[in-house]
Amino acid sequence: MPRTQPPRLPGSARSLAASRADFRWVMGLWDLQPLLLVLLDCWASVSAQAGATPVVTTEGLYSTKPAPTTFRPAVSPRPHETPRAPRPSSGPRPTPVTDVAALCVCDLSPALCDVNCCCDPDCSSVDFSVFSACSIPVVMGDSQFCSQKAAIYSLNFTADPPQRVFKLVDQINPSIFCIHITNYKPALSFINPEVPDESNFDKLMKTSDGFSSNAESDVSLTAKPDAPNTAKYEYGVHLQTSHSFLRFPSPLTSSLCTDNNPAAFLVNQAVKCTRRINLEQCKEIETLSLAYYSSPKILRVPGSGTKVPITVQSITIQSLNKTLTLQEDTDVLRPLVLVEAGHDKICTNVILEVKYSLMYTDAGEIVKADVFVLLGAVSSAMVPFQQKFEIYFIQQNTKPVPLSGNPGYVVGLPLAAGFQPQKGSGIMQTTNRYGQLTLLRSTAEQDCLAIAGIRTPVLFGYNMQSGCKLRLTKAITCRLVAQKVESLLKGQGFPDYVAPFGNSQAQDVLDWVPVHFITQTSHMKDSCQLPVALAIEVKWTKYGSLLNPQAKIVNVTANLISSSFPETNSGNKRTILISTAVTFVDVSAPAEAGFRARPTINARLPFNFFFPFV
Repeated sequence: MPRTQPPRLPGSARSLAASRADFRWVMGLWDLQPLLLVLLDCWASVSAQAGATPVVTTEGLYSTKPAPTTFRPAVSPRPHETPRAPRPSSGPRPTPVTDVAALCVCDLSPALCDVNCCCDPDCSSVDFSVFSACSIPVVMGDSQFCSQKAAIYSLNFTADPPQRVFKLVDQINPSIFCIHITNYKPALSFINPEVPDESNFDKLMKTSDGFSSNAESDVSLTAKPDAPNTAKYEYGVHLQTSHSFLRFPSPLTSSLCTDNNPAAFLVNQAVKCTRRINLEQCKEIETLSLAYYSSPKILRVPGSGTKVPITVQSITIQSLNKTLTLQEDTDVLRPLVLVEAGHDKICTNVILEVKYSLMYTDAGEIVKADVFVLLGAVSSAMVPFQQKFEIYFIQQNTKPVPLSGNPGYVVGLPLAAGFQPQKGSGIMQTTNRYGQLTLLRSTAEQDCLAIAGIRTPVLFGYNMQSGCKLRLTKAITCRLVAQKVESLLKGQGFPDYVAPFGNSQAQDVLDWVPVHFITQTSHMKDSCQLPVALAIEVKWTKYGSLLNPQAKIVNVTANLISSSFPETNSGNKRTILISTAVTFVDVSAPAEAGFRARPTINARLPFNFFFPFV
């Protein structure tokens, strides 16, 4: 079948068709030109930033130097468009508001080195050597800027000792959507709000929908500039001195003493730390001298001009053989002295113990400061040596009441005990808290008649046993000996009740635990019944939350054990062993974690839900 050829156009028609096709192609290029301009502009911006990062040293965030020029392919503007107006040139960049080299977001404690905070200015090279890592490795400003300064912190563990490494670098943001210049200066700081007063109140009411106030705003609006200063110390606030803070050495990450720890208001502390020094330079170490702890003057309230001096109440001198001598004149401050004894060097008048006693008022003011110190001699064989520091607060015009726990008993403190003189009255206790429940105290002589009246307190959690020897002769009657031994075992004023908690009140008689007194005897014919032992059993349990259980006494039993001894013959002597013991028994039930019951779904379906099946 012959193929049909398309009709051929005349020459003029072909020319016209080609001209129309070329016009459509040229118009298509003009339509694509805006898209090409955008793509070229983005490509040039990305290549200028990404390509210049490794080799070009960029300037700071607000540097006054001009930015490097980036050359782009020139594209002719469209003929039928008017050229765009040039962009207004921005002036020099403002001065940086934040210096990243001085910024430290992990510095939470003033005048104290924070653990693993590599940018903390209070940390020394010794502190950096015990860090495990930098908690904040990079400190920088706003991450949306194209170029900015960044402080990089790291630890060099290959050095001996480990050292901190600090670098200040220029960081480039590779994103094409970044802020190049910040020329709006009001955005660099917060604008102070206009506080309403009598003159602008009506104007602010018209421009806003109203006001919402709270207690804090009411106080701030009514406060006057000439109001009296109400500064005071609050719990946990650091005690200020005329120059800095009251230093209280304590261990940080190890047992070594750190001297930059400030004392806090109403925070009682008792710490021990190890001091490692070069004995030849002991006279130059100020933390070993008495003047370092007695010379500061504490401000009465924070920021005030009234200063409270620290008074030295007692100075005790300890020799190398542990002999203690009380110095009578406390006004004379003994300086550090380095002496040589043969081949050994000894530094005398070194601080071994410091105890602060601060008196405060209910208004939060420090009114009195006392210090008690123990000075001693340190030889080269004793280095490193241990120091002890203690600080406690006493309220003015009040007598502190010592407790054995709050509320539960603390291990090592004496048991609170007493007796009820008559029914309906409260519990009566002796003023000596260490003499309310006692045992016999063992001595080297072990003579019961010689140690009569010498007792030792019953301490919570400590199982103790003590005893003595009693020598009997025919001249002493059995009844008289029995009475004497029983009073010797029980002591003077054996209690009838024991407090269940360390802070139990004497008027809450029903809460106190009665002491169950049991007497055990063994009868033999022609024998003398003598009490030989007093065994006290204290049962206690863990009370309260699993996270912080409190020790509570639930039962106390005193068992007086007697034995039978044959009557001694004339001229014969007999020695009897007398003993007392206390045992603490934990009767706590196994702790079981409780869980709430699963919620039940109380859902009712419509009555015709299964229609038409049922």
